[in-house]
Amino acid sequence: MNILRLKALAGAGCFSIALIGAAMHPAHAGGLERGGYDIDLLFDPAPVATEAEATYVMPDRKYKNAKGPFGADLGLGTTADGAEPYWVPRIGVKAQVVQGVDCMVDYSQPWGAHTAPGLWNGAVSNVETDIKSNNYAGTCSYKFDAGKGQLRFIGGVFYQDISGFKESLVGFTPLGQPVLGRVDLEASGWGWRAGVAYEIPEIALRASLVYNSQVKLDNIAGTLTAPSVPTGSTPIYGSTQYMPDSVELKLQSGIAPGWLAFGSIKWVNWSVLQSVPICPTLFAPSASCFTNGPGEVTSLDLMYRDGWTVSGGIGHKFNDQWSAAAQLSWDRGTSHGYGAQTDTWTLGGGVAYTPQPNIEVRLAGAIGVLTSGHSGILIGENGKIVGADASYDFGNDLITAISGGIKIKF
Repeated sequence: MNILRLKALAGAGCFSIALIGAAMHPAHAGGLERGGYDIDLLFDPAPVATEAEATYVMPDRKYKNAKGPFGADLGLGTTADGAEPYWVPRIGVKAQVVQGVDCMVDYSQPWGAHTAPGLWNGAVSNVETDIKSNNYAGTCSYKFDAGKGQLRFIGGVFYQDISGFKESLVGFTPLGQPVLGRVDLEASGWGWRAGVAYEIPEIALRASLVYNSQVKLDNIAGTLTAPSVPTGSTPIYGSTQYMPDSVELKLQSGIAPGWLAFGSIKWVNWSVLQSVPICPTLFAPSASCFTNGPGEVTSLDLMYRDGWTVSGGIGHKFNDQWSAAAQLSWDRGTSHGYGAQTDTWTLGGGVAYTPQPNIEVRLAGAIGVLTSGHSGILIGENGKIVGADASYDFGNDLITAISGGIKIKF
């Protein structure tokens, strides 16, 4: 799922507006994306600017016609909820260090997922999965006059920690009661970003291109809890994985007094996340922990393809206090036969109220469609077969979101 952010400068008045919509579900288009990366605050012309915002996303993905391993009916139900609502917070502070040099620090939650279908025919695959992230970033830029506008070079670093768990059905008691197994994992790593932007403030023109690096997770560790483990739980580890790198191009320009057009194209390298093998620490490092390797006891199967997001919109300034914008966005689904992250279409809009020149309050909403599809067996890298433990269909489902934020300048 990803967050659709409507931010722009509108018209020669050079005022700002930030409107947030959203379109995603916890196993959704956009891989594990929730808030993604956002450095728009860095462009604020004020000497000091602070920003806080939160988005509440309500996906309504429904599974149906569910079957268990190799098409079996486990008698646990053929339907289930495929998504849970969630919050996406973000806070940032930007300051002008010296003339031409701006720096920003921010906290966000770029990645995440939460599905809790419970006991259904697909319970061998998933009863509940919850993944969370924290991202702490510092980004600076240097700008100088170039032609009619200003050229800006951007660079920064960020630190991420990722944690989560997955529960699934591993069997039944002699009395027919379900027995669950659970995997808890956490990892962390560093990344960096670099970019360039060109701005002509007089016509509210800005073009920016930013690259965010992969985050190497080479310290994946946790515990496996299952009846088959003699002690009840055992330490585990995962092979080195990477959170994806991304490239985003953003364009905006005033098109008439008080009017602005804007758009963006983003690519996210979600195909780096396929199947994450999980191995017992007890046998490391002699056991080989790789997909289909002898040390693998379970795995976290994602099987993503790359994600693309294309969006465009228009903003308008009514007066010195009120502004509004609307945006249409398309996300290419990262699932391709396994999982429920199909294409998503979203329409978002909102308003910004500026009671004083240094205070801006924002409220926005979005509504979208999660397109239909089927999840079943898929053969991935190294001959890895996924989807044999559950298959299901899903129709065109609704997603909605609301968002609020405040910016204070000094």
